Amino acid sequence: VRMDSFYNVFASPGGIFEPGAARDDYWNFARGLHAAGIRTGDLIHNTFSYHFTPAGLMVDSAARALGCPVFPGGIGQTELQVQVMARLQPRAYCGTPSFLKIILDKAAEMKIRVDTLSLGLVGGEALPGSLRTELSDSGVDVVQFYGTADLGMVAYESSAKEGMILEEKVIVEIVRPGTGEPVTEGEVGEIVVTTLSPEYPLIRFATGDLSAFMSGNSPCGRTNRRIKGWMGRADQTAKVRGMFVHPSQVASVVSRHDELLRARLVIGRVDNQDVMTLKCEVENDPESIEQSIAQSVREVCKLRADIELCPVGALPNDGVVIEDSRPLD
Repeated sequence: VRMDSFYNVFASPGGIFEPGAARDDYWNFARGLHAAGIRTGDLIHNTFSYHFTPAGLMVDSAARALGCPVFPGGIGQTELQVQVMARLQPRAYCGTPSFLKIILDKAAEMKIRVDTLSLGLVGGEALPGSLRTELSDSGVDVVQFYGTADLGMVAYESSAKEGMILEEKVIVEIVRPGTGEPVTEGEVGEIVVTTLSPEYPLIRFATGDLSAFMSGNSPCGRTNRRIKGWMGRADQTAKVRGMFVHPSQVASVVSRHDELLRARLVIGRVDNQDVMTLKCEVENDPESIEQSIAQSVREVCKLRADIELCPVGALPNDGVVIEDSRPLD
């Protein structure tokens, strides 16, 4: 493939670099945006990241194909995001559901009205039913999508919100993890995707994510097959606040500190926000080591974590490095 057919190149976890092509809706997001209710001329406030990863440009490219202007908000700067929303009065939000809650909470704290925002297309992390209800009560109708940096859009909700409809330009299988054998309808397995993009074809790409096929068609009238949405991971990799965290990263943190014998990263949810706690076995309790370990986690994982020191033998010897205790709903 000629380099001049690429528009940009992105970084993925594990030292992988992937291309984006110079054509509108390269990642096949436009159909999902339209199914969510976004229409030509709607202003979209996009808080997905525009650097290193392609999430921000996935939405941007689809919006351009639909004829929708975009405010490239990116991540962070919550007060400024609220002020911009109040000035520009966008109809739609794209980003993670947890950041949408943070923005709405900040707007309420600042006593700034952002009530033109009526639609949210969210992804990058799980959407618990309680958070969907809370956002709906705040006036934002939320629909979610499932996609990856490698594949782009894989499946999306419509206004019916009964399962996720498969994107037409990908071929999806659900297989038994570790075997590649298809499972029966309704059985949970690993999502495997084939995309025949001329710039970056992927054949039977194993996502590591779990789901199950649903029977019948969506009540919205779309006839493509549906999946139940994201149902966990087939391995110990987890996604926290839109970022993947791998067991190798936990091992890297441990290797930086001679005092650490073992560690387990526990991921939970408090007030609909993902939280991480790194439980560390230490032979003694050196002063200030928690701060040093926390800094290592930030440097390696690009996320914050609480540090909990444990005596030797306190952690189960079961091979688990990342324990994801977040409820699926």
